Amino acid sequence: MLHRSAFDNEGFLRELSDWSPTVAEQLADAEGIALTEAHWEILYLLRTYYDEYNSTPAMRSLVKYCASKLGADKGKSVYLLSLFPGSPVKLGSKIAGLPKPHNCL
Repeated sequence: MLHRSAFDNEGFLRELSDWSPTVAEQLADAEGIALTEAHWEILYLLRTYYDEYNSTPAMRSLVKYCASKLGADKGKSVYLLSLFPGSPVKLGSKIAGLPKPHNCL
């Protein structure tokens, strides 16, 4: 795993370039999440969103983006909450190696 200094005080990576699937697995494990294919699909979608918009999405934006890219069944907040409990945007962004969303406490 990366050195502690690679993360901020909330566990978000300081540098996007430090992210890898191995780091994602370790971050997810620390959050008590065993990554499945469904998780990876959302993690890579979050990273694609970030590449397109240069920001992490708000929940409403993520739901719409998921619906447009993955279909209506996956474009629902309930689905995202089942994968990333509590705050899908915050937790998903953390595991995806993205900056903390601006609208998250």
